[in-house]
Amino acid sequence: MNKEEFVSKVKELGLELNDKQIKQFADYANFLIEYNKHTNITAITDLESIYLKHFYDSLTIIKQDMVDISNVNNLIDIGTGGGFPGMVLKIAYPNIDVTLLDSNNKKTKFLEELSKVLDLDVNIINDRSEEYALNHLETYDLVVSRAVANLRVLTELCLPLVKVNGYFISLKGNIEEELKEAESIITKLNGKVINIINLLLPGEEAVRNNVYIKKMDKTPKGYPRNYCKIKKGN
Repeated sequence: MNKEEFVSKVKELGLELNDKQIKQFADYANFLIEYNKHTNITAITDLESIYLKHFYDSLTIIKQDMVDISNVNNLIDIGTGGGFPGMVLKIAYPNIDVTLLDSNNKKTKFLEELSKVLDLDVNIINDRSEEYALNHLETYDLVVSRAVANLRVLTELCLPLVKVNGYFISLKGNIEEELKEAESIITKLNGKVINIINLLLPGEEAVRNNVYIKKMDKTPKGYPRNYCKIKKGN
């Protein structure tokens, strides 16, 4: 997917990018490619794949009718890595207060440099998500995470951060087995799966599933637990 194809396909999702945003995405891609030569941020290093598998893939969450991203006041991206989808969403919706969280120091340093290159004001946090969540329960209108961990684990890391009536959106590949495993913790944390959007990336056979979970009530006491307990699933 080249730059022009990216702009066209994003328009089909319902978002028309202006010249400034198009330039920011181009600068983002070029900076990522150059930075990746000395520090491993992503395995995807060619320009067309960055536009398709990082930028366009991140924006697929807007292809639905339930969550109007433009009305979101604040969001956090858990395990953001190179800024996907959080930094991409900040470019697309500059008025949103965006927090990017990752426990990998080299990736948060990359994001700090990137935010300067793109002239974007974002909150960059180097911390473990379960520890951060304990101090920020019910803080965000929207929590997003892309392919970071199993959905059962992700739900316990992310849903406590969501305000009541807010949403956790998980960007995943094949989801059927993970969803079955996650049903119990979603219910326990007062979440409800309200939609799953299935799609294929343009020109690809790779399946994408975006899972939309609404927070129906406050987080029960004691959640999220420490990571060892989360992993065990007891």
